[in-house]
Amino acid sequence: MHAIKTKTAMEKTDSDSGRPVRILVVDDEPGVREVISDIVESFGYEASSASGGEEALSMVNRERFDLVVTDIQMPGISGIDLIERIHRSRPEIDLIAVTGFNMEYSYTDVIRVGASDFITKPLNVNEFQAKIHRVLRERRMRADLERLTFRDELTDLCNRRYFNLKGLEEVARARRQEYPLFLILIDIDHFKKYNDHFGHQAGDRILKQLAEVIHISVRNDVDSSFRYGGDEFGVLVPQVSCIQAQCVAERLRRKYLELVDREDTSLSLGVAESVDTGLGPESDLRVLVQHADKALYESKRGGGNRVTLYSGDKAD
Repeated sequence: MHAIKTKTAMEKTDSDSGRPVRILVVDDEPGVREVISDIVESFGYEASSASGGEEALSMVNRERFDLVVTDIQMPGISGIDLIERIHRSRPEIDLIAVTGFNMEYSYTDVIRVGASDFITKPLNVNEFQAKIHRVLRERRMRADLERLTFRDELTDLCNRRYFNLKGLEEVARARRQEYPLFLILIDIDHFKKYNDHFGHQAGDRILKQLAEVIHISVRNDVDSSFRYGGDEFGVLVPQVSCIQAQCVAERLRRKYLELVDREDTSLSLGVAESVDTGLGPESDLRVLVQHADKALYESKRGGGNRVTLYSGDKAD
């Protein structure tokens, strides 16, 4: 009995962070929207609603959702178009299509554009609950697989393989939605000397403590942090100004000095803003890393324990 309760609780929260599962209900009919939202909340999830495709797109770009349940037949942006656009821009969000009995689209149609499942009106509550549970269960399985593939075992941050994929996704989204994106590269000053003197276990402890400093210093579900390699780490910071990005880097530097059992170590940080190379996301990401790396080099060359912003050929 206890095991069943535990499983149910897990279905209502994100397996990684323990936060409640959030579901967005999209329907142009207020009564239907309210009923489906009430049903979703009766299952124990957090429900939000949108009256159409445009509002839904705005909401998924501003907020975090695990699942979108959308009607197919809507004026303006249709449910099919909405599913396709969310799947393309926010692939981490799962989608369930709601159709009428005399549906114009088939199961194959909605799956092809990115939906995880579909259900017909009027909703059968038990069937609806089962479909949501299945989608969320498969979501957790994917998350577990990604954790094994993309997590650094020592620090539990994402690894460089993840950065290569997430970085492409972030620069493409920043270009498409026309917002700034910054990369902060972080390196531990005098880490080799510390490691040689105190041993690898002490060095590993510092790496793990730095990972915790990064975790508490950046925005959950917005910024992306990772271990780039060795004692080098990074954070992708979207939708901030240049000054705000520098403030994030400075906060990391100070918190390291405050919280880490560090002896004579400190942090050097390089900050760079993504630029549109005109050659696609791969080129944009490569240049972003090069610029952040040059800024990091300037911090190291200046004696370490500092933040440097890349600005053209010269870093400030």
